Amino acid sequence: MAGNSSGDVIVKIDHVEKIYQGRSGEVVALNGVDMEIRENEFVCVVGPSGCGKSTLLNIIAGLERPTSGRVCVKGKEVVNPGSERGVIFQQYALFPWLTVKKNVKFGLKLRGVKEQELSAIADKYIRLVGLEEFGDSYPKELSGGMKQRVAIARAYAVNPEILLMDEPFGALDAQTRTQLQTELLETWEKEKKTCFFITHDVEEAIILAQRVVIMSARPGRVKEIVPVNIPYPRTQETKMTKEFLDLKVHVWGQVYREFLEVRK
Repeated sequence: MAGNSSGDVIVKIDHVEKIYQGRSGEVVALNGVDMEIRENEFVCVVGPSGCGKSTLLNIIAGLERPTSGRVCVKGKEVVNPGSERGVIFQQYALFPWLTVKKNVKFGLKLRGVKEQELSAIADKYIRLVGLEEFGDSYPKELSGGMKQRVAIARAYAVNPEILLMDEPFGALDAQTRTQLQTELLETWEKEKKTCFFITHDVEEAIILAQRVVIMSARPGRVKEIVPVNIPYPRTQETKMTKEFLDLKVHVWGQVYREFLEVRK
């Protein structure tokens, strides 16, 4: 399968601006962001700290409202959170008093899914993330990487139209991060969910995405969208290829220029 998606547009971001009122006046976080995300597409967003990446994700998720402009999912304007958008944050946000299986079942229960079906769906996604032996464990008994797998299983289980991921592997050690990148790619190839993934890691963005969106320094706007025409399946060995390394040099160079803008 090639790197680019040609499906229907599922998310349309139309000239989104976000202004916060700070102690010393207005802070423009996003300054006219325009972007489209297609069905089944994997999009990663990179950029210097403070460029508005998380703010943009929160607006798509319906957790924040734009100051102007709008975001539409499947033609409908986003005004609040919705079950068609699954969100995974850097912090695992699991319920510590629930087992792995009950955490995965939680969102399904809220949607009124019957108990027999609940168990079958939860088991499917617990298997998908390789935690079938830990269904009755509590979050305190799991490693950081395992907790994040539970969060991914819970998000997939409710069958969202789009997965929104904000630095989901950012708090993990390098080895676990690499393992979860591989597992996420395998899961995405099986499930083909639309993914919008924020990261500070340029390598992570390129190994995962069909397109990498580079954000400018604040006020955040889209500086460049880089297609990643590396076929799937991708492995960690893909990072050693000339095509990957050339993309890494280009994307990192653009991000670093924006970082220098912040330092001025």
